[in-house]
Amino acid sequence: MEASVDQSGCIGCGLCADTCPEVFRMNDEGLAEAYGEVNDGNQEAAEEARDNCPVGVITVE
Repeated sequence: MEASVDQSGCIGCGLCADTCPEVFRMNDEGLAEAYGEVNDGNQEAAEEARDNCPVGVITVE
């Protein structure tokens, strides 16, 4: 599975990076980015980050 973040809509709240740091991090511009692969060990946390994103810019497929 892969995750992605539409940075054009990201508000930089950091919720995804706090919820699933194995997949999401904040970049130098203060926006979230997906850098890790979604696997069985972090899928639930990645989906929680997606579901709780306040602007709905995270995709997990």
